[in-house]
Amino acid sequence: MQRIADCISEWVASSPDQPAISDDHYHWTYTELDLHIRQAVQYLRSLGVGPGDRVVLIGENSATLAALILATGCLDAWAVLENARRAAMEVDAVCKHAHPRVIIHVVDNSPAAREHAQRNHAVSTETPFGLVAASPVDPTSQPEPVHLSGADQVGVLIYTTGTTGVPKGVMITHANLLHIGRQMQQERRLTPDDRVYGVLPITHVMGLASGLLGTLSSGARIKMVARFDRERCIQSLREDGITILQGAPAMFARLAQGCAPMKSPGPGLRVIAAGGAPLDAGIKKKVEAVFGMTLHNGYGLTEGSGVCWTRLDDDNQDCSVGPPNPGMELRICDKAGKPVAPGEVGELWIRGPCIMKGYYKMPELTREVLAPGGWFNSQDLAWQAPDGRIHIHGRSKELIIRSGFNVSPLEVETALNTHELVQYSAVLGHTKDGNEQIIAVIEPKANATLCETELKAYLADRLSPYKRPSRIIFMDNLPVAPNGKVLKQQLMQKIGEIL
Repeated sequence: MQRIADCISEWVASSPDQPAISDDHYHWTYTELDLHIRQAVQYLRSLGVGPGDRVVLIGENSATLAALILATGCLDAWAVLENARRAAMEVDAVCKHAHPRVIIHVVDNSPAAREHAQRNHAVSTETPFGLVAASPVDPTSQPEPVHLSGADQVGVLIYTTGTTGVPKGVMITHANLLHIGRQMQQERRLTPDDRVYGVLPITHVMGLASGLLGTLSSGARIKMVARFDRERCIQSLREDGITILQGAPAMFARLAQGCAPMKSPGPGLRVIAAGGAPLDAGIKKKVEAVFGMTLHNGYGLTEGSGVCWTRLDDDNQDCSVGPPNPGMELRICDKAGKPVAPGEVGELWIRGPCIMKGYYKMPELTREVLAPGGWFNSQDLAWQAPDGRIHIHGRSKELIIRSGFNVSPLEVETALNTHELVQYSAVLGHTKDGNEQIIAVIEPKANATLCETELKAYLADRLSPYKRPSRIIFMDNLPVAPNGKVLKQQLMQKIGEIL
C-alpha cells in the first residue's frame, strides 16, 4: 500500500539536498524532511499510537504539522485535522466525535494552539521536529480496522466547516490524497524548480492535497504560512521567487486592493489559482488587472477535492471551474437523479479516485450522498457548457425560495462584488411572515463609505426584483473559515438580533 509519505521517496533518493519545506522556524531539505517524519513516527509510537488509532492534530501551517500528518499515515493511523483558529466548542465537538487516542497541539508557531493545549491539559515536549504538546492518552479509544489497500485505508479525517449543517467527519484515503497530489504535478506542471506559497491551511483538503502533497510529489519546495497577511505575502512574492500561488478568492481580492494595474506583486509567478469558495467575475477581473495573468479556477469539496480545474492553455475568460480532471466522471441530474438536458442547471454528481470513503460514524448520511456505483451527490448546482467546462451555479441547500422563485445566493453575491467599493459579500435567506427574505452582508473595502440605498440602486440594473436583497447590512470583517469560506451559520448568529 502506498501511503502519503511515500510521495517524497523519489526525491529523497534523487535530490536529497533539494529544499522541500520551510516556515518561520525551519528550512528542511528532502533528506531532512524524511528524517523528521521518521522521528515523528517514533514520537507517536512513544505515546502508544498504533494502526487504526485516531490522532487529533491541532495547529496552523508549519513544517512540524506537515511532518506529523505524514508520520501518522506511516503508522496507518488517522490524522484528524483541526485548525487551531477554530473555536473551543467546535474543536471539542470534533474530539468527542472522533474519540482519538491522543490530541497533539503544534504550539511553536500558534498562540491559538497553545490555548487549546492548556484547555486539554497537554504536556509540552521539545522534539527534533518542533515543539508539540500532547494531551493525556485515552485508553478507551478503540482503533479502526486497517486495510491493506490504499484505496480503503483512511489517511486523514477532516470535519467540514458546517456552513450548511452539522459538521461531518470526512474519511479521506491515502489513495484519494496521492491522486490529487499527482494531478498538481500533471495539470499545473509542477517541477523541482517551483516554489509554492503554502497559505492554504493543510488542515483542509485543498491545502493538504493540492498544496503540500502536490508540491512534495513534484520535488518542489513549499513555504508554509500560518496565516495570511497581505503585506507579508507581497514581500514573499517579491523576494522568495514564488511561482505558484493558490488561495481563496477573498485572499486574491485583498492582494489586488491598492495595487496598480499590471504591477504584479509577484515577478516570478507563473500560476495563480483560486479555490475553496466561489469565484465571481468582479473579483476575477480585478485580480487579473493587477497580476497581468489569468486567475485560474477550480472546483472541489472536502468529500472530493480536485474535481475540475481550468487548464493552463485554455481561454479562461469566464468563471468556469474548467472541465473534469483526468479520471473524474460527472453528471448533472434533477432531484430524482435523472440527467437534465444539455445546458440546464441541476445537481452535480461526481465519480472518481478523489471521492471520500464516507462520513465517519454516519452511515445514513453516507448513504444519502454516495450512491451505488461510486457516484457522489455534491448537492451543488451546476451546468455544463458545450465545450465540456463546468459552471457552478450555487449550492442546492442554500437556495432561497422567495415568493415561489428560486434565488441562488451566489448569483446575488456575484452582482454585489462587481461594485468597486465592495470587498466581499455574503447572501443569506431569512424567513419572515411565511416568505424568505434575502439578506446581504457586505464587507466594504478599507476606508470606503457605502450605504444601503446606493447598493440597492446599483443592483436595480443587474438583478430581477425578486433577486434583490431586502436588507443590506455592513460589517468590517465577514467571519470566514481558514479555507476562505464565509461561515454563514456564524454570520447569521451575528446578525440575528437585528433582523
